[in-house]
Amino acid sequence: MKDFVYETMYILRPDLGDERVDIEVEKYRNILLENGAQDLDIQHRGKRRLAYEIQKHRDGVYIQMNYTAPGNCIAMMERAMKMSEEVLRYLTVKQPLQPVAATADDEEE
Repeated sequence: MKDFVYETMYILRPDLGDERVDIEVEKYRNILLENGAQDLDIQHRGKRRLAYEIQKHRDGVYIQMNYTAPGNCIAMMERAMKMSEEVLRYLTVKQPLQPVAATADDEEE
């Protein structure tokens, strides 16, 4: 099974303390790693204003994860996010594959 590069952005409730945010980030990190994800890079984007109100919240804590993983890994993580009351929204996008640079042999043909 081929692994793809993914980016997941999710928004946590703004009323969670720093310790609780760290616990949530670690929970989703562990789900990915246990299911075969690699090259995991997590970026804490901080608390930001939402474009519109979600579940009566005007702010949210943004977390971005970039990683390489098999497709079934994503479903498990998103199922956990869907059932969590701490996650307001989430979105996973498959990144486009990087084009392979043409070699000199290819150009001569």
